[in-house]
Amino acid sequence: MVLSSVRNPSRLISSFLQRRLLSGIPSVPLNYDKYIPPNGNETERPLVILHGFFGSKRNWQSLSKAFMRDLQRPVYAVDLRNHGASPHARPMTYLHMAADVLDFLRRFSLSGVSLLGHSMGGKVAMTLALHPEAPVGTLTDLIVSDIAPVRAKASEDTIRHIEGMEQIEASGVTNRKDAARILEDYEMDPSIRAFLLTNVDMNTSSLRLKIPVDILKEDRPEIESFPWVPGERTFNGKSLFVKGGKSKYINRHNVPVIKDFFPGAIIEELDAGHWVHAERPNEFRKLVVDFVSPKDDVSS
Repeated sequence: MVLSSVRNPSRLISSFLQRRLLSGIPSVPLNYDKYIPPNGNETERPLVILHGFFGSKRNWQSLSKAFMRDLQRPVYAVDLRNHGASPHARPMTYLHMAADVLDFLRRFSLSGVSLLGHSMGGKVAMTLALHPEAPVGTLTDLIVSDIAPVRAKASEDTIRHIEGMEQIEASGVTNRKDAARILEDYEMDPSIRAFLLTNVDMNTSSLRLKIPVDILKEDRPEIESFPWVPGERTFNGKSLFVKGGKSKYINRHNVPVIKDFFPGAIIEELDAGHWVHAERPNEFRKLVVDFVSPKDDVSS
């Protein structure tokens, strides 16, 4: 049975004077895709996936299907607030996003959850795992892809991406080709431009963004933050951190912080940048499947 525990009760009480409990935070209903195995199981030992900044459940379609086949468990890929098809809402703090996810788990009576999050989604997953209002037995495994539980400034790439999406919105372009041309001034990598363009709604006369760029821009300091500080809480369940070897988001400076919050954390490294799951899907898939499932429970 998994519990998050108090490391310093006096600090926790002080901290809660400054924070609202998840139960006091108005949540929004999250959009999702679900992948149900042939046995019909929709609730037992599910894998729930949380995407990163500018991402959506669509980015995880192939891996979600593969996880479902390998694990023979239900897989839910979720759109976080202000992303994909989920509602647009302020503010965009990690506590608000964790409240949304907790409401989602309760709405579908999901327990024994393996919670996987990439980047921003990883911080949401960690926030929920560490929160005392996460019911006992809700989470059994935590998988975090290329992010650490620390405050970290947004990269220059992220700032440019926000500017590029703003420019698309302001330009009034009417087709994907013109939108892609605009992004060329903000991002050199065509695969990342294609990723960013998944946030453009092509079913309107002039291209419309699916995401509220104004909220993402204004609340960027919240996305850079993390609501807990070392010494407040620990998560005593199983946790796996997957680092991109070419990425700096998990590094020698913050590994001790990971171990402080998650004493049993296993840290694996793949030869990839920040988008580990996209660059090394097969290796990433194997790490996750091996981690969440006993060897005799895995079908490959």
